Amino acid sequence: MSVEVIVAGGGPVGLLTAALLDAAGITVEVLERRTGRSEQARATTMHPRTLEVLTLLRTEDDRRLSDILVSLGRPEPKAHFAVLPDLLDYAQLDTPYPFVLMVPQTTTERVLAAHLRLRGIAVHYGHDVSGFAQDADGVEVTVNGGVRRAGYLVGADGAHSLVRRHAGIDFPGTPPSMVGFVADVTLTDPPDGAAHYWDHRHGQLSFLPFPEGAYGLSDGSAYRVFGTEAADTRLTSDEVGARQARSLTLDELRAILRRMTGSDHGLRDGLWLSTANDTTRHAVKYRANRIFLAGDAAHVHLPAGGQGLNVGLQDAANLAWKLAAEIHGWAPPLITGGAAGYESERAPVAAGLAGNTLAQAALMTTFTPAGAALRDLMSALIAKGGDTADDLTAWLSGLGLSYPPPFSGHPLDGCRAPDLELSDGTLHRRLAVDRFLLADFTPDAVFTPLRSARVEVAQALPWSGLSAALVRPDGYIARAWTAPGIEEVAAALRSWTTPAPAPTHLSP
Repeated sequence: MSVEVIVAGGGPVGLLTAALLDAAGITVEVLERRTGRSEQARATTMHPRTLEVLTLLRTEDDRRLSDILVSLGRPEPKAHFAVLPDLLDYAQLDTPYPFVLMVPQTTTERVLAAHLRLRGIAVHYGHDVSGFAQDADGVEVTVNGGVRRAGYLVGADGAHSLVRRHAGIDFPGTPPSMVGFVADVTLTDPPDGAAHYWDHRHGQLSFLPFPEGAYGLSDGSAYRVFGTEAADTRLTSDEVGARQARSLTLDELRAILRRMTGSDHGLRDGLWLSTANDTTRHAVKYRANRIFLAGDAAHVHLPAGGQGLNVGLQDAANLAWKLAAEIHGWAPPLITGGAAGYESERAPVAAGLAGNTLAQAALMTTFTPAGAALRDLMSALIAKGGDTADDLTAWLSGLGLSYPPPFSGHPLDGCRAPDLELSDGTLHRRLAVDRFLLADFTPDAVFTPLRSARVEVAQALPWSGLSAALVRPDGYIARAWTAPGIEEVAAALRSWTTPAPAPTHLSP
């Protein structure tokens, strides 16, 4: 067996999965059918929770990948929901990254690939996975006519995932009903910064400036332009297919800009021209024995609010530590397939993502007076602040996600842990993929004796009236206590880090 895990797919989700597995001491390699990294910006939005996860990965000089990406992107303090006029404010969020980071997917892939290269992890481009067979001990993966063997296979190979199809995992959902356009272009007369247009007679159009250096340009001329014409909505699936079979041309895009805004804004070069639809699907299961799905292989939807990339990277963060624990032999049934298992926790997130993006599609593409009235109402609620704005901000940023706790206990169980102050740094920078962190809030460090190979204990400044909090490798609170005894905490550590005993076979 050459490696413990093969990851099919060398996009951001596959690369992050490999990087986190490596950080947990797992041997891994990546197989990517493309002959090299994409030169197209594609996903450009990274939300705060994703940046927190990327803090887990450090370079040899102790820089975190989150810090590297922030230095290469453009932080924006506000985010849109369904391109409504009033924006969600990230500036006051309790996170080291209170902003949306505009960073091209090409940059994210480059940073992740460079990290893997320095770690000696192989990313094999031009390697097309065409099938696999699994047995009790591992998986034989057919690639480029040969066979590679691993203990597990992760399918991060996109919406048309070969791994998902070959595993026989159904991918139900709703068919497409509209076609939108997505284009990266250069403009000689761009709007002043980000701009959004919506008109029920013509459609919706948005301009987003790229960070300096995108596509090798530093003159501020590179823009992401996306939207939907009113005529391209309320279509049948066949009509969507026929519409997308015709490649978008620069002249067509120029005409769209003129129809919607009265100007082509000096549209000069087409760096990448594409279309998108609102097909919404998610896999009926995320694991088939030794096979896992992550990212677009597990869920697809309208690209609204940059959520697809971020939810996929969160899949990787949830999966990696659990799979590493299983391979290392310390994973209890709770995380291999129980209430805190990968599928149990991430499938509901995908279902929520489907509903969220379909709702945004309705707000963006209901080109009627009633649609305009609904947009005005929702935008006014966001501008007012309060629960609506807070809930949408929590969802898009990723900071509001919590997992249902498998045990009854404290209200903070299952919630994301903030970047708490420790005696020697902050919590997010002390997390590791191969162990839990027990934050000890007692002044005399009474829980220090509970330190083990799988549980780090760190002295923390007082927070939320707690005496202790057990934080998972992915940054979520497994258990929290106000006044526990040391044995109560020790029992909780065992429930999260002790495997089930091996079955005993008695001779007849």
